[in-house]
Amino acid sequence: MPHWTEVLKRRVEKTRDERSEEEKKAEETELFTKYYTEWKGGGDKDASYKNIPRFYYRLPAEDEILLQKLREESRAVFLQRKSRELLDNEELQNLWFLLDKHQVPPVTGEEAMISYEAFLQVGEKAGPKCKYFFTARVYAKLLHNDPYGRISIMQFFNYVMRKVWLHQTRIGLSLYDVAGQGYLRESVRFGELHLGINSNTATARWTGKIFLLFLCLHRKIKIQDILACSFLDDLLELRDEELSKESQESNWFSAPSALRVYGQYLNLDKDHNGMLSKEELSRYGTATLTSVFIDRVFQECLTYDGEMNQGYLNVFSFNYFFRVCAIYKYFYVKL
Repeated sequence: MPHWTEVLKRRVEKTRDERSEEEKKAEETELFTKYYTEWKGGGDKDASYKNIPRFYYRLPAEDEILLQKLREESRAVFLQRKSRELLDNEELQNLWFLLDKHQVPPVTGEEAMISYEAFLQVGEKAGPKCKYFFTARVYAKLLHNDPYGRISIMQFFNYVMRKVWLHQTRIGLSLYDVAGQGYLRESVRFGELHLGINSNTATARWTGKIFLLFLCLHRKIKIQDILACSFLDDLLELRDEELSKESQESNWFSAPSALRVYGQYLNLDKDHNGMLSKEELSRYGTATLTSVFIDRVFQECLTYDGEMNQGYLNVFSFNYFFRVCAIYKYFYVKL
């Protein structure tokens, strides 16, 4: 009777695969493709998937200069096309004349009203750029308690102007979106976006601090968040050259506010060397900053021989943040 080792050797020799490595690899790939297609629901019924065009393109690397230039040029052309689709001042004026011409009596107070039938007639005459505004959805949004089922012409016109303004602002901000992914980087000079002010001024730095504090996520800000935030209106309000002094003082982005911040900085700088020590910063406000907080600020901010300069804006912006939180908490408790 043969030894068990001999039996095992003969069994192994019978089952030995004499195929080459290439043949084994080809069979493995074939089996993988077969089972992967079955498990993912592929096959003949999903043959149309092969006709789907490519929809994802990776961002060009830093050394791919031509691809970067191509992407920038294509984005510029796209934004120009989107800008041409918006209503200009003359078209808005013509729209107002059409709305006023099709108002439906009786007048509610001093508000001119328009019915849904007249609303659709104006939409047909206003041109292709206005067709997105003359829909049942928009009409229903603006419909309130009018007994005749009408909407206010002024409210509708303000709605159109607000939409146009948002799209214009969106396009303007997108010009600074280098990657084209809907974000602005921390390096964007917010003071120059709409105000045209020098980025080296205290106003520009203070503007950037407010935006970054409330909206920044991983050193980038989503453009949609900028459009939705309440303090964008305050920033754009400064373009009004006839803005009153009281309004400027209450606006956090104005030059008086920046000067007030800078004045507080100078008052804290007792030795007048242009920088603040821990002792000088501890006198900020009503001296409520704790030593732990001050130590942490000096750990994060760039210092020179134990003193800081630009870090003061971080402290002031944090104080602004705490004040907003306190106001929110007050009204939340009251409600």
